Amino acid sequence: MTIHPAVQEITDRIAERSAVSRSAYLARIRRDGEAARAKGPARAHLGCANLAHGFAAAPAEDKPVLRSAAKPGVAIVTSYNDMLSAHQPYETYPAELKRAVRAAGGVAQVAGGVPAMCDGITQGRAGMELSLYSRDVIAMSTAIALSHDMFDSTLLLGVCDKIVPGLFIGALHFGHLPAIFVPAGPMGSGLPNKVKARTRQLYAEGKVGRAELLDAESSSYHSPGTCTFYGTANSNQALMEVMGLHLPGSTFVGPHTELRHALTEAAGRRAVEITAHGGEYTPLGELVDEKSIVNACVALLATGGSTNHTLHLVAMAAAAGLVLTWDDLACLSKAVPSLTKIYPNGEADVNHFRDAGGMQVLIGDLLDHGLLHGDVLTVAGRGLDHYRSAPELKEGELVWRERTEGSGDLSVLRPVSDPFSADGGIHMVDGNLGCAVSKVSAVKPEHLVIEAPAKVFDDQSELLSAFEAGALDGQDFVAVIRYQGPSANGMPELHKLTPPLAVLLDRGQRVAIVTDGRMSGASGKVPAAIHLSPEAADGGPIALVREGDLIRLDSAAGTLEVLADLSGRVPDGRALSDAEWVGTGRELFAAFRRMAGPAQYGAGVFGVSGAEHPDHGPGLGFAAPAGASHAEAAPHGADDGAQPSHGAFPHRVGTGEDGPAPSPYGSTTPSPHRHAASPPRLDGAGEDATGGDGAAR
Repeated sequence: MTIHPAVQEITDRIAERSAVSRSAYLARIRRDGEAARAKGPARAHLGCANLAHGFAAAPAEDKPVLRSAAKPGVAIVTSYNDMLSAHQPYETYPAELKRAVRAAGGVAQVAGGVPAMCDGITQGRAGMELSLYSRDVIAMSTAIALSHDMFDSTLLLGVCDKIVPGLFIGALHFGHLPAIFVPAGPMGSGLPNKVKARTRQLYAEGKVGRAELLDAESSSYHSPGTCTFYGTANSNQALMEVMGLHLPGSTFVGPHTELRHALTEAAGRRAVEITAHGGEYTPLGELVDEKSIVNACVALLATGGSTNHTLHLVAMAAAAGLVLTWDDLACLSKAVPSLTKIYPNGEADVNHFRDAGGMQVLIGDLLDHGLLHGDVLTVAGRGLDHYRSAPELKEGELVWRERTEGSGDLSVLRPVSDPFSADGGIHMVDGNLGCAVSKVSAVKPEHLVIEAPAKVFDDQSELLSAFEAGALDGQDFVAVIRYQGPSANGMPELHKLTPPLAVLLDRGQRVAIVTDGRMSGASGKVPAAIHLSPEAADGGPIALVREGDLIRLDSAAGTLEVLADLSGRVPDGRALSDAEWVGTGRELFAAFRRMAGPAQYGAGVFGVSGAEHPDHGPGLGFAAPAGASHAEAAPHGADDGAQPSHGAFPHRVGTGEDGPAPSPYGSTTPSPHRHAASPPRLDGAGEDATGGDGAAR
């Protein structure tokens, strides 16, 4: 099948702008890969004392294998904890995987654990301000696990929001090693998500109490496995399959089933087969290329996946030396139709999607219409056609059968020839407020455009208080929630906004959200422009918006404008200072506030892998990547060669000057004006150098 022209154009654009950094990245991992193939298992080259430490605690059956250094070693990096339902099934995985690896002629060890926080628990609480930062902590934790030089392949155990992107980024820094993501699967369907959402609205209105709400929530989230709505966790899983990092069809098989156990064991065996010492060497850094990244973008748009991936995919691509931009996503969104209706974009959950044909039908149809690259490397072998097949047990043996029939439920999953809508479920918007992301797949067409006065808040708690006081009743407005970006407070998800604003929408009011924070798609039916960049803490125009300013959000046309003259205004709010941003461990992450890049560049603290190459310029400075025009560093919609007026992070609060073109994905130079940042101080030292009120002196 001929690839769709738009898909090919974006793929070529990414390859061209990433040429220098990608080449440098590949040169590094290929050097490491050639050494691995020439010298045998990695641990064979450790000193005797080093190696002895590596197998001191190994079981008797593995110790001689580890000592001999003849068989490949497989690292298990796990995010297990038994508080997070999606990760509880991982408790038994290490033992299962070790047995499978042993049977396949290798030896496996748990190389390390990574943190796995639950965004569902931390919603609306201080802990949520650490959530996005945890992605990069997980990446670093993965690197620490793999830094022991004991391993020839990697099994990555992760499901939820920041865990999969973090594992992915960390593993790519060991890109000469093969890696397989091993999913755990969704919990069974519980209380329908629509009923849960309605109960939340009733609670927001005071019509039901805490007991009724807790009954609804615990009937929805009720057992081990991933939550069944299509948020970031399940978007992660879909993207890993379409990128060829899961075994085919393994994504949405439920936990603690015979098929799930068989697939877990198969992943262990496969991890041995694809090492440099087997016949199908499949290094992760070769597998993740511009084609697989574009495939992930297409799947995200076709399924109306989590808006968090407009951040994560950019950061994930960067780890492989690839520069992905929001403009790429915007262009793809015009070509990729919306093919699923999974809550919050519909009433079905991921189990219904699986039963309708799931990833196999989706991937097959997108391949048939040229919307996915088929000629890619996967952990199942060369070619995405492997992923047309679904696993099943036949007389106790795991086999794969190609699914040739189409969707079993057209209310959940449709073909490209008859989509739910002609374009993707995520749009990019821009204008004089900056560039932002808008998830439209759950928004009614009549709500895609709104022009209304601004209601300005510097914290979601302020909006909730206004709602409870009746101050938002009977009026149309755009809720502007600012100082919620990466450098302000970690860019928390603002899920608490959805129930009250949905109540007002149901009452007939026209309402919308504009914020530099995140919502993950939980905005649901409420129109929203999120991830607004530049953020308020970096001097973005959102910091200048005043109560009553008219704001126009047109998610269909891709525009976001404030219909007011902002010239001469100065910010009338601010992010918390370091002295104020304390508690729940937040003070430990002060450095992340200073280092986090803008949302459109992934909101992370790492640069583009390979960008440190001497032909590329500084790896984390403000220089644009080699081969990128200034417009490509600018927000969606900028003309080639044009100087961006917003969103490209050249402005700093209070400077009034344009800086040089921005570097994707962060800077080693802290902004001098971010959140009235204090100089380094001792914990609990009291007033900082700003005088304690956060105003720079």
